Amino acid sequence: MTMQPIETEVLVIGAGLTGASAAVMLARHGVRTMMISRGRWVADSPRAHIINQRTMEVMRSIGLEAACEAAATPGELMANHVMMTAVNGLEFGRMWTWGNDPARAGEYLAASPGKGCDLPQDRFEPILVDEAAKRGVVSRFGTEFVSLSQDADGVTTTLRDLVTGATFAVRSRYVIGADGGQSPVADAIGLPLSGESGIAPALNVRFNADLSRYFAERPGSIFWILQPGREGVLGNAMLRMVRPWHEWVIGFVHLGAAAADLSREQLTAQVREIIQDDTIDVEVTGAYPWRINHVVAERYSAGRVFGAGDAVHRHPPMNGLGGNTCIQDAFNLAWKLAAVLRWGAGPELLETYDAERRPIGRAVVDRAIASWRQNPDVIRSLGVDPAAEPKERTAQFEELLADSPAGEARRAAFAAAKRSKDFSYHAHGMEMNQVYASSAVLDEGAAPIVYERDQVLHYQPSSRPGARVPHCWVGHAGRTVSTLDLCEPERFTLLTRARGGVWREAAAEIDGVPLTVLRIGHGGEVADLYGTWAEIAEIGETGCLLVRPDQHVAWRRVEAPGDPATELRAALRACLSLR
Repeated sequence: MTMQPIETEVLVIGAGLTGASAAVMLARHGVRTMMISRGRWVADSPRAHIINQRTMEVMRSIGLEAACEAAATPGELMANHVMMTAVNGLEFGRMWTWGNDPARAGEYLAASPGKGCDLPQDRFEPILVDEAAKRGVVSRFGTEFVSLSQDADGVTTTLRDLVTGATFAVRSRYVIGADGGQSPVADAIGLPLSGESGIAPALNVRFNADLSRYFAERPGSIFWILQPGREGVLGNAMLRMVRPWHEWVIGFVHLGAAAADLSREQLTAQVREIIQDDTIDVEVTGAYPWRINHVVAERYSAGRVFGAGDAVHRHPPMNGLGGNTCIQDAFNLAWKLAAVLRWGAGPELLETYDAERRPIGRAVVDRAIASWRQNPDVIRSLGVDPAAEPKERTAQFEELLADSPAGEARRAAFAAAKRSKDFSYHAHGMEMNQVYASSAVLDEGAAPIVYERDQVLHYQPSSRPGARVPHCWVGHAGRTVSTLDLCEPERFTLLTRARGGVWREAAAEIDGVPLTVLRIGHGGEVADLYGTWAEIAEIGETGCLLVRPDQHVAWRRVEAPGDPATELRAALRACLSLR
């Protein structure tokens, strides 16, 4: 007898950062969701770990900020990128990272209520999976995707239980393929990929060692080890903090493909060569080969199936953008699926996921590969020829320390190259200046944002439709909160100023779409505590911002029109593709 398919509204394939966050967000909307993963449990290695402000804002909006902070290493312990010849070797350079530069710290504080942190993927995923379970998501691990077929009403997906070997079917309205960089779902729906895969091999080695004597006074998340005098190829490795200051990962770029064949003893020897302190006990706990990719999908969906996360964008870990971009994909897609399933939004709304997130994915992939390609420039600035013999490389490197005109020139060249690494460690604008353009954003005819400073390095707040609503501190219900806290992720929010009462009357005529109206300013429900909202909202006292569930501005009116109710209704209908 053929078993009837299991029924759900959305099937999420993959339980990593993308899939688990999407499942949580869908469940918060009351969407029946099933999540499956081929793995037996969550990630078995730290993998992604840099969590930026925008992702912490997302976690804050879904009630998980405190849990993430409790599991993470705080931002102040990520302060330095130290360049050295070994852990117990010469430090030849240092730079501030991740918003800790005193000259940049104020920008980060003013930009967001969230604080960046270091939260390894194997600690982050359990938080998301646990929350998904609490919210009723049906989760199955040890279950793999086999195939799918679509029709006008939904998707039938065949899955295999890896314990019993039995196959079974799931019938859903939609499917999210969040199944990583080798995505079978992306292959099944024929998502075309552009770019280059397997540009270079690398190996991450995880180990335990008490290195607190070397890093407690120069805390950081990533340290560069350059060993010009190393026998054979030039030593070039990234030491990454997993948990201060006892759990670590080393990325051995210089070992190439040969690293995959090293024994546990050989890996331990490689780690010891990086540390160069034989008094420290070293325990290697895992080795994970990976490859540098520069790939993005040319479209993010096919019919009722959507690719998200690494399934549609694959790149090196520079800039710490990977996991953050994955979670923000989910934040964009989840509310749109809920709007179609619950609010009667038109299916055209789902097309805006590709229109909005694919340009971001392309920009992130290009930025990460550009940062990766800056590393050889830094080595060249030191005058070190990777192809030279170890003795010659050592002599070339020692010029950096020389009391001579040549040494002075070398130090100037290195300082200039080192400044270029700001694009890896302080690309605040890359994280926050993400402005969407689609039919879910009502173009008001305004000129594009003119960035006063480099838009990759610096965030510039804007209330222009498509931009994330600007943050400032306001007073609401006896508490000091962010303007982002006013915008709940399961509804639209209309933010106005002191004379915006007319918008409350207009909103009373809206049916079927969850909508909250809040006046910020004198006489309103929300106090403009420091007068900042009046400065950054870019609307008059009778104007409004219509903010989507993902905290991006959908529509802006600088002043109230003659018929606010008609215009608000038209704006919502256009944003949601309502017929």
